[in-house]
Amino acid sequence: MKNVATAFVKAQKEFGPALKTATNAGFKSNGKPSRYADLTSCIEAVITALNNNGIALIQKPHECNDGVIIQTIFLHESGEMIEGGMLHVPASKHDAHGYGSALTYARRYSLMATCGISQEDDDGNAASGKVVPSVNENALLDHFAAIEASSTHDELKANFKTALAACKGNADLQLKIIEAKDKAKAKL
Repeated sequence: MKNVATAFVKAQKEFGPALKTATNAGFKSNGKPSRYADLTSCIEAVITALNNNGIALIQKPHECNDGVIIQTIFLHESGEMIEGGMLHVPASKHDAHGYGSALTYARRYSLMATCGISQEDDDGNAASGKVVPSVNENALLDHFAAIEASSTHDELKANFKTALAACKGNADLQLKIIEAKDKAKAKL
C-alpha cells in the first residue's frame, strides 16, 4: 500500500471541488432551479490529479436486484489498490431509466466520499455573511485568453485549473470559465 498511499495523498492535494454546473428544474432554491455537481464535474475535480500521480479510477458495479451497488477503486501503476466501500442506491423505478439514474447518483456520491471532496459551496458564503474575495479582472482576462489559445488537451486542462483557482470561489466566474473551456475543447 505504500506506493498507492503516497500517490493518493499527492493527488488529493490537487483535487478541486466538484463544480455545480448542472441544474435540476424539479428542485428550486429561491425560485430558481437548484444547481448541483453532476458526474462529469465530480470526475473532472479529481481525474487529472489521479492520473498525474499514476492512479486509475475504477467504479465497479456489483449485482443488485433493487438498485445498484458501486465500489470506487483507485488502481496505482504499481498494482497496489485502494478500495472504497460499497454504496447501495435503490432504483426509483425498475426500468432502464430508474437503474441508470441510480447508477449515476451512486457513482457521484461514491467518488466524492472516497476522494474526500465535496460540491463547491456557492450558497454558504452568502448565508453566513462572509465576503467572497475580490478577483483580479485583468488576470482573469489573461486566463480566458490562455484557455482559448490552448493547443492540446493537457494544456487546456492546466489553463482551466489555473483559471478556476483565479476565480476564488466566485460561482458566476467559474461558470464562465467552464463555458470557455467547453468552447476551446470543442475546437481541439
